[in-house]
Amino acid sequence: MEPLSDAKIIDSWHGNALPWTRAVREGRIESRRLVTDRAIVDAVLARAPRSVLDLGCGEGWLAHALAGAGTKVTGIDAVPALIEQARAAGPGDFRTMSYEEFAAGQLDARFDAVVCNFSLLGEDSAEQAMAAARALLNPGGAVLVQTLHPLVACGDQPYRDGWRAGSWAGFGAEFSDPAPWYFRTVESWTKLFSRHALRLVDLREPLHPATDRPASIVFIAEIVEQRS
Repeated sequence: MEPLSDAKIIDSWHGNALPWTRAVREGRIESRRLVTDRAIVDAVLARAPRSVLDLGCGEGWLAHALAGAGTKVTGIDAVPALIEQARAAGPGDFRTMSYEEFAAGQLDARFDAVVCNFSLLGEDSAEQAMAAARALLNPGGAVLVQTLHPLVACGDQPYRDGWRAGSWAGFGAEFSDPAPWYFRTVESWTKLFSRHALRLVDLREPLHPATDRPASIVFIAEIVEQRS
């Protein structure tokens, strides 16, 4: 398997599903606990959607949080072990579905919002997911993406698109075989939305309270209405 590829991302998550679930539920990830979890919940609820697709829902924390606020949520993920954990955490519509299956139109539903919370990690899969997500939006709907802030995540490497090796530094010995990820600049993210007839309407940069540096970046893009 190519070590820097979309396939390798999924392969890594198959092996780390249970350690990840424990880390999330025990509140061991500081940036999530202090900043990013609240940032995405607030961004979604500010739009008051009646229905949400949590694309790449993982162990289901966001879907359950939004459902608790009265939103109807469907969660999909390519890793069966993560979907099992999401179902075990409480009621909800959780389905195992690969990005390829999602892109092929196997989800027959419409939503007011599609949320990708740190789940667009690949190259081709992100393009496929964005195209499919756009097609599932109700009129006035939006795609919300929270991801690593490019200016912070870039580190000392060149500020241009490309694959990066992953790391579980700070997560503990139970994690192994870190997933690679595809780095995108801010410009590249905005062009990704534009290619799929989505117009960026808001951009948020949640700050870590201890460093005053962005803990993430949140993009909110709406359907571009087609003129007759």
